[in-house]
Amino acid sequence: MFRLSALRQPLVIGLVAVSSAALAQSSAQGEVSVTIYNNNLALVQDVRPMNLPEGRSRQEFPDVSAQIQPQTVTLSGIDIGIVEQNFDYDLLSPDKLMEKAVGQTITIVRTNPATGAETREQAKVLAANGGIVLQIGNRIEVLRDDGLPVRVVFDKVPDNLRARPTLSVTLQTARGGPRPVALSYLTSGLGWNADYVALFDEAKETIDVQGWVTLTNTSGTTYTNARTLLVAGNPSGQGGNYPRYGGQMNGAMTRAGTETANRERLGDFYLYPIKERTTIANAQTKQVSFLNVTGVPARKAYEYRLGWMQSYQNPVSVATVIKFSSAGKGGLGDALPAGTMRFYLRDARGQPQFIGENSIGHTPMGSELAIGTGSAFDVMIKPALEKREQIDSNEWESTARYRIFKSDGTSQTVDVQQQKQFWRSTMRYTFTNAKPTPVTVEFVQSGLNPYYYARDSRISAETQKGEQLNADERQWKVVVPANGSVDLVVTYVTRH
Repeated sequence: MFRLSALRQPLVIGLVAVSSAALAQSSAQGEVSVTIYNNNLALVQDVRPMNLPEGRSRQEFPDVSAQIQPQTVTLSGIDIGIVEQNFDYDLLSPDKLMEKAVGQTITIVRTNPATGAETREQAKVLAANGGIVLQIGNRIEVLRDDGLPVRVVFDKVPDNLRARPTLSVTLQTARGGPRPVALSYLTSGLGWNADYVALFDEAKETIDVQGWVTLTNTSGTTYTNARTLLVAGNPSGQGGNYPRYGGQMNGAMTRAGTETANRERLGDFYLYPIKERTTIANAQTKQVSFLNVTGVPARKAYEYRLGWMQSYQNPVSVATVIKFSSAGKGGLGDALPAGTMRFYLRDARGQPQFIGENSIGHTPMGSELAIGTGSAFDVMIKPALEKREQIDSNEWESTARYRIFKSDGTSQTVDVQQQKQFWRSTMRYTFTNAKPTPVTVEFVQSGLNPYYYARDSRISAETQKGEQLNADERQWKVVVPANGSVDLVVTYVTRH
């Protein structure tokens, strides 16, 4: 079956009676400013010189975004008012032409490949649903891709088909004459994020970082010679996408910074202006550098976080992590917009080689970061539950004592028999290291107090002193010798 989407060289759709203005490719935009946010949202402000007649008139604004949010459009100028506005987003294409021609008569032109002779037939378009169904005289025909040269000729372009996305506005003008008219609107299809290239020197324990703004335009429109401003942050929009009861956890940032970056701010957002005007072409990705620092202190670490009572039959690799700061002193010295950080390390020949990547959220200046780059080949852990037994309540806790305050101001102490169920669990964590140098694994056991009724966990024995990070997590910094192994054995007493 013939499909318009499958049109190739032997099949050409011809257009007649199309004005040159409708197909003009030069931009109708004026002085354009684009403010782009991280969450696929942008504010476009376009000041166009116009010569308006007095009274009511219909004015067209071509070259607006194909993903414009019409309800956000504002138009301002001296002595003008908006009566009505329409956004025509049906763009001129072979498919759309045929869809709009259903029920109308078109001309089919076939060319004999042997003689070059053309034959023309009038055809009524009956349907254009996945294929073209025509009525030619008394017969019904499906237009086929049979390899013969075929042209479809239309008498005109339908009024509601546009060569470019167009906003039509009916204006009431108090006086005629030339003046600037400012058009502004929100649109999706424009977004940006940060990409970081980090060269890590393990011997010197330093890192060089270059930050790039990666800007993408899929809005269906090119913004010519635009003043561009990037906003680091996610303003609420499209139904409210802000965290009301806490946001998503950012695993890369271990401590939030408290330093103010030396950048322009807009409310609670940081601004990253592109210094020179730039053309943001449709279907284009553009990169601009915004950060370039060298010799920042950084170190490699090994980490592993284990869930409660997890045992593995086979050893697993621990995570390799690069740790550094975004502080003004001893760090990157800037606030970091959300994006992806890619790490490189020089090999024995001095060539930078990719070693891993991870995403970061919006990171205040002065933060501590620990960004995982992958799994360690030579450093592993094997957790195993060695023993688990129920403790009799009398062995651990069988009564509870309460102090009761009476209305007359006196108090009374009461002992209550309160049977509880406890468990004694012994975990053995075996760490191995095939590297020729010792390593330290920062190991965290989580799940110690997962529920409100179980918050009575205790460590009754441990072969190495750990540090309680919070009610739910305990950490050990385990030194594993070169080409060796070490066991960490911990006994927990818990209610779960």
